[in-house]
Formats: sequence, structure tokens, C-alpha cells
Amino acid sequence: MNLYFTEEHNLFRESLRDFLKKEVVPHLDKWEETGTIDRFIWEKFGEMGFFGVNYPEEYGGMNLDLFYTVILLEELQRINSGGFAAAIWAHAYLAMTHLNAEGSEEIKQEYLAKSITGEKIGCLCITEPFGGSDVAGMRSTAVEKDDHYIINGSKTFITNGVYSDYLIVAAKTNPELGAKGMSIFLLDRDMPGISATKLNKLGWRASDTAELAFDNVKVPKDRLMGEKNMGFNYIMQHFALERLIMGINAHARAEYAVEYALGYMEERTAFGKKINEFQALRHKMAERASEVEMAKQFNYSIVKRMILGDYVVKEASMSKLLSTKIADETIYDCLQMLGGYGYIEEYPMARMWRDSRLGPIGGGTSEILKEIIAKMIIDKKEYRPATKA
Repeated sequence: MNLYFTEEHNLFRESLRDFLKKEVVPHLDKWEETGTIDRFIWEKFGEMGFFGVNYPEEYGGMNLDLFYTVILLEELQRINSGGFAAAIWAHAYLAMTHLNAEGSEEIKQEYLAKSITGEKIGCLCITEPFGGSDVAGMRSTAVEKDDHYIINGSKTFITNGVYSDYLIVAAKTNPELGAKGMSIFLLDRDMPGISATKLNKLGWRASDTAELAFDNVKVPKDRLMGEKNMGFNYIMQHFALERLIMGINAHARAEYAVEYALGYMEERTAFGKKINEFQALRHKMAERASEVEMAKQFNYSIVKRMILGDYVVKEASMSKLLSTKIADETIYDCLQMLGGYGYIEEYPMARMWRDSRLGPIGGGTSEILKEIIAKMIIDKKEYRPATKA
């Protein structure tokens, strides 16, 4: 793939794959069962520099191009734990993205630097119980009082919401302004008034997902991230990357599913021949492999455009919409290729199928994305960067 990846990229992939095989894979079944990722692995990721691949060198990062991030995301999917992968990328590309973009120099020195080393784990708190994908309908409030803000409200479906050290929280500082009255804050886990309830999920079992409550949480004014009332703009600014990440995750897990299913079909026999010799099965896999390859190449092209500075909100939305759909359908069919064994937990396809189902839901549902895309292609609505790069 020298169109997008250099020899340095390939060496990075090899070292990452080796690291995951040795340091992560032996623990995955335990983490899937307990829903708790042992703390040591975060610092091991930090020691290897994996949290800092595209962050500034002055905070301990490596300032590498976005295709290193693609490699990280793809390899995390190949070890078959959507929950572990989500915990890692939610820290590195949701929480840390806001630290880097909106954090003050003091915040970056203390929180971004320690996030890169794995000493601190973060989460991003936007979605609310009554709002779902409707970010503008947020009810959480931050009332200014003397030298601090008082935050009240709740969040839900927050990855790393239970065990993280800090929280990036969106709340309305001027509710009467609607979306234009939203701000972003950095909170420490041990601030009085923060409580977390762990949610029991269908998939992504290794990650902790929380419903959070904020009861008169006192937050110093210097924990305001960026400018007051600019929070909605900041959130929208980063949605393109989040959607693209979920699109990349989708094509990577679908590609792995196809590889696994093809390997099984080569070994499994029925009625005197390998099942990969039955035309109905061969043609189904040919169709799915073609769709996955199209999604992958489309996603790579978006990454390249993002590196060049294009604002790819439309294409990233399309990526998440179609890639997650393709992944769901592909993994469904791959599971079918295994017959009864696809339904058995000892085989990887059952977990993969559960984990994949979150793709069309998390990070903006497919229904929301369809309307966003429709506004751009039918109503000719133009989205521009909300803030300066």
C-alpha cells in the first residue's frame, strides 16, 4: 500500500502488532469478562508512544501523520475486542483531542503530557440521557459564581466514564442561547459531586461505559477549556475526526472478519468438499470482500484529504454511515459461514458481531448522519470549520 503507507508506516505496524500480541491479547478474555482493563496496560501504551503518535513533541508526542493513527486503529480492531479498542481511542482521540485543541498551556503540561505517557486516563462527556445524538438539546448547566462554576446535570454512554482520571464535560453556561451558550470544562475525577454508574452492555464488554451525575460540582474558572460559550463549535469541529475513526474501525473489523471466515472455510468440509467451493458461499464472500475494500479505500482517501487540510465533514459522515453498515452486514454473513460455531463464544465471531453492532449507534446514529448528509447534498448546506485550526 505504498500509495498511502511508507516503509516507516509498515515498520510501525509490525511493532504495534507484536506489542498487542504480547502485551494485550493474553489479558483480553479476562478484561472482557470483568469489564475492567488493568491499569498497567495504559502506561505500557504510553511507554511505547502509542498515545502520542499525532500530538506535539513538546508534550511528549511524536507529531506523526494521520496514517499512523489509521494503523493504530486498524491493529486494535484485529485483536477482536471492540471494548478495549474503544477505551484506547476514546482516551487518545476524544478526550485528548480537546485537551490539545482547547486546553491552556498549564492544562496541556499537566494533563495532555500525562495522557500521552498513560499516567492519566480521560473521557469525553457529551451525550445525555434525554438528548442522545441531539447535542444542542443538552440540559447540563454550568453556573458562574465568584471564582468558579457550579456544574449540574447528567451524561450517559460515556466510554472510560468509570475509571478515568479526568473528564472533559460539556455544559451550558448560557442556556437561553441554546447551542451558542455551551462551554467545555476539565474536571478531576475526585471533585466532590461526581458519581458514576457502570452500564451493562451487549458488546464492548472490556470497556467501562458509564452514566454520570454532576451534583453541584465546583469547578475553578481556569478549568474552562477555550472560550466561554464556544463549546458547541469545539464539539462540531472534532466530529469529522470522530466519525472517520469509527469508519476506519468498521472497515478494519470487517476486513478481519472476512480473513477469519475465509480461513475457516478453507479448512471446513461438508458433503465431501471444502465449503469455500460452494458457489453460493463463494459469491457471498466475494461480494462482502468487495464492499469492505471499497470502504477501506474511501476511508484512506479521506485521511489523505484531512492531512492536506480539507474539511471533510461530509465525507467523514458518509464514511461512518456506510462503513458501519458494511461491517455489520459483513460480520453477520461471516458468522453464518461458521454455522453453529459462529454462535459459540469460544470462536471470535460472536464477540465481533456484538461489538460491531454499536457502529451504527455510537458517535451519532446512522439516522442522524443521513439527515446531516441530506442537508449537504439536497439543501446545499455548507459546513465550515467552527474554529481556526
